[in-house]
Amino acid sequence: MRYGTITRLAPQLVLQKAEEFFGSLGLRVSSKSENMMRWEGSRSYVTIQIYPGEESEVDIITSEWDSQAKKFLQRIG
Repeated sequence: MRYGTITRLAPQLVLQKAEEFFGSLGLRVSSKSENMMRWEGSRSYVTIQIYPGEESEVDIITSEWDSQAKKFLQRIG
């Protein structure tokens, strides 16, 4: 499923918060770049992509982590 929000937080701060949040769920980082991070678990994943701007767009694509993705987006939105 795909979810998104707009935030005024800096992209680096969004990724830092995402790493703390999704890492605490037992997912492991499988790839990372300046504006993207992907975590994987047993047959599941979470990918976050940030489109920087004055108000950055944050997209999350997930399998099996829908409620957690929504919760994270509420925290940063």
